[in-house]
Amino acid sequence: MFKIIFSDIDGTLLNEDRDVSTYTIETVKKLQGKIPFILISSRMPAAMRHLQKKLGIEELPLISYNGGLILVDGKPISSTEIEMQILQELHDFNLDHDVHLSLYHQNEWYAPSEDFWTRREIHNTKVSPEILKNEYVISKWNEESKGAHKIMAMGEEEKIDSISSFLKDHHGDSLHLYRSKPTYLEIAPRQISKLTAVEHLLKSHYSIPLSQSMAFGDNYNDIEMLKGVGMGIAVGNAKPDVLEVAHMVTAPGKEDGVAKSINELLQL
Repeated sequence: MFKIIFSDIDGTLLNEDRDVSTYTIETVKKLQGKIPFILISSRMPAAMRHLQKKLGIEELPLISYNGGLILVDGKPISSTEIEMQILQELHDFNLDHDVHLSLYHQNEWYAPSEDFWTRREIHNTKVSPEILKNEYVISKWNEESKGAHKIMAMGEEEKIDSISSFLKDHHGDSLHLYRSKPTYLEIAPRQISKLTAVEHLLKSHYSIPLSQSMAFGDNYNDIEMLKGVGMGIAVGNAKPDVLEVAHMVTAPGKEDGVAKSINELLQL
């Protein structure tokens, strides 16, 4: 019944060591040559490649930045960026708040300083940024005609509240704002989502109907995808809103929920 599987990474696929378990690796390798296993995440591509390698799926497409960038054979087949005007306005507003703004474009990650937030993201993603103040990145990208695939705002909860309110008031029609935790705000273009990326990849590359796709997730940015695919599965630790819309709930991510469901449903 199911011909392709999509899986979120953080909170969904990884174990307590923020890595893929041996059981998960073995399960995904059983799918090789039969059912594509596609990673779909808010992460940048470089923070997904090491996981693809461990799972033995390096040759498969990946979907990064919550659907903002789709890569097939390492090349973009879809790319949606935040306009530089919005980034400039956010930077100017943030001068009075001093929230950490990490800026991402394809495999570029620029962090404004080597602070707590930078070190935490390095630990979580196994990728290191280039340290460059936001104003210089904006100038550089303007010259290169680039936009941001993602902006990550990290800081004190009250300051993140202010950033979120500012963006909702001034650019609510243009941006998706994902509050993964009180101190984190992921900012992405509103016209894309994980579901739009799944649909694009299925139509342009696989010719598989959405009804024959399975997906796993845990957070708010997974809701549309889980509702839209043929079988949307939430891991047991998912947010209440995600558990509510999922077609099925499996074990928590840290307890190999993804691999357990695949083995049970596909009888591997």
